[in-house]
Amino acid sequence: MDQYIGKMLDNRYEILECIGTGGMAVVYKARCHRLNRLVAIKILKPELASDADFRRRFHDESQAVAMLSHANIVSVYDVSRSDGLDYIVMELVDGLTLKQYMQRRGTPLNWRESVHFITQIVRALSHAHSRGIIHRDIKPHNIMVLRDGSVKVTDFGIAQLASAAQNTMTQETIGSVHYISPEQAKGSHVDCRTDLYSAGVVLYEMLTGRLPFEGDTPVAVAIQHIKSIPVPPRDLNPDVPRALEAITLKAMAPELSQRYASADEMLEDLKEFRKNPDFQVAETPEETDEPTQVVPRVITTSVRVPVERREAEPPAPEHRVRPRREPEEDEYDYDDEPPRRGGAIAASAAVLLILAFIGVMVYVIFNFFVKDLLFPETQEFEVPDLRGRTVEELQQDPAILGDFFFKVGDTRYSEDYPEGQVCAQTPEAGTKVREAGKTITVTVSGGEDSMYMIDVYNWDARMALQKLQNEMGLKVNQEKVPSETISENYVVSFSPMDGTKVERGDEVTIVVSTGPETKQATVINFLNVPIEQVRTQLPQLGLKEGKVSEYHSDEYPEGRVMWQSIDPGDEVDKDTAIDLWVSLGPEEPEPTPSEEEPPPVNEPPVESSSQPPEPTLNVEATATTQTVTADLSGYEGMVNVRIVVGDTTLFDSGVDADMNTTKSVSVTGTGIQTAYIYINGALVKSYPIHF
Repeated sequence: MDQYIGKMLDNRYEILECIGTGGMAVVYKARCHRLNRLVAIKILKPELASDADFRRRFHDESQAVAMLSHANIVSVYDVSRSDGLDYIVMELVDGLTLKQYMQRRGTPLNWRESVHFITQIVRALSHAHSRGIIHRDIKPHNIMVLRDGSVKVTDFGIAQLASAAQNTMTQETIGSVHYISPEQAKGSHVDCRTDLYSAGVVLYEMLTGRLPFEGDTPVAVAIQHIKSIPVPPRDLNPDVPRALEAITLKAMAPELSQRYASADEMLEDLKEFRKNPDFQVAETPEETDEPTQVVPRVITTSVRVPVERREAEPPAPEHRVRPRREPEEDEYDYDDEPPRRGGAIAASAAVLLILAFIGVMVYVIFNFFVKDLLFPETQEFEVPDLRGRTVEELQQDPAILGDFFFKVGDTRYSEDYPEGQVCAQTPEAGTKVREAGKTITVTVSGGEDSMYMIDVYNWDARMALQKLQNEMGLKVNQEKVPSETISENYVVSFSPMDGTKVERGDEVTIVVSTGPETKQATVINFLNVPIEQVRTQLPQLGLKEGKVSEYHSDEYPEGRVMWQSIDPGDEVDKDTAIDLWVSLGPEEPEPTPSEEEPPPVNEPPVESSSQPPEPTLNVEATATTQTVTADLSGYEGMVNVRIVVGDTTLFDSGVDADMNTTKSVSVTGTGIQTAYIYINGALVKSYPIHF
């Protein structure tokens, strides 16, 4: 059993189960007992916790992601160290990785679905790049697809601040080799365009169902990223639009100058493509042969072939002893050679003794006299711990800094340090450095990440959802009630009250008006009642007179109601019109043949004029078709739409709100039925349909 299962971190987070393992850390599902919610906790692997470089990268990830707040990036709630464990508390995402999603589909994704996913990925990169953060490991394995079709970019394990040193040799490149950019493969300087290249590879894989470059070894794949050009997506999947192919290849341009300059620029082309799939992507300058001239030198440097060959060669002493092996008996005359061999051995021994003596003398002189003059011992300085200090303290008391200086970096929310105190520093406390006067960059605490419920009374429900759900990261529950004072689709009330402290992921409720409550009227029995009396009663009951028809009847006297369109006892909306049939009395006898035939009398559309139809005749009348439309203009990404008429569900599926502002279905029926429209499980509209 895992040693961490059941463990309580900081007397707050109870670890429940392991849900994933990465290169540096293990991810667990846990429960936060303070807020009673499920979270994901990433714990640095024990075998790596003692490695300062891995700990630095682990803390870099937490520092990078904590600076980000975006709907398409996994949120970080807390960063801490407990019982010797470094861990990050993150949003628990319920879904599949994009890689798993593509594997389950088994074929290239529909280009519309690919555009839907890549747009969200580029939005996330745009936000990260605006904060100076480069992900450096964009790949389908690090992108989560949620049940509603939205995606979240995760795993900033090798994220890097744009201002940090970035010259890294090829063999030290960290990103997955199938998705790395040419500059990563070369070990060159990287910037935000590196992430766009990887995003282009992800888009290429979604559109074609295969990777742009394959090879027997990682080095072979990396070299292809530098030297080769991928097969155009349309050659592999003719359904891909030309403009989308151009966007993909521009993102994957091997030369930085030919690539998109920023995520926003790529996002603009994607938006333009969604509006007009036939638009022309700005052309990229044609490739020249110059880049390929540099490749051999880069490859040689990165692989370090000369080093490997020197290690593979036999050591030099073996070459010296080979001439001393004994020759075969027939190679020389025993009478002549022995005297000469003895002289050579003696001479060699003398030379070796002289060389050994010189070596010893050089060693003694160098270590005891010259070394200290040429290479004086470098003093090491330990970085002081500035956490918990204020900037004023550091300015007023230089003794705290010792041999160091400091500068103020970013401000970051922290639950462990009050506002104004140093909550982090670079380099870390206790680090040994060999030069005095080094500058320590301190991160100042902004206090707890406090967020308070805002007043959304009488807001448009769509604007309230945008603010609370998308910007503040709250989970919003909607309720519908009628209101005489608040217009339809506007907020009647909300909870908790404004000014209440909330955190991301907390549940809040907004109550939305459905407009004035529709008053009901009860239909009474009008059969055998004089039509004049019925016309007096209808306004008193809140009903209206509908179509009045007259037919002969042997059962009902003239002028009395013999049929009504709505059954007695039914409740209907106020001002509903009711149709009536009024008796003309018994039909006159048939005229004799000698008599002139009178003009035809208005007859009811039934076989027997003496018997009126049953009241249910109107229900069985000819059915008509109506259209029910769900308005999606206030939503983004994939939403679940459910349309119900009466007791029948007509539609229940996901719809891309970015590409469809409405969703309509047709329904055929009779009488009056109620239509219900649900979006993401919440009832957003209901109204009666008159067929």
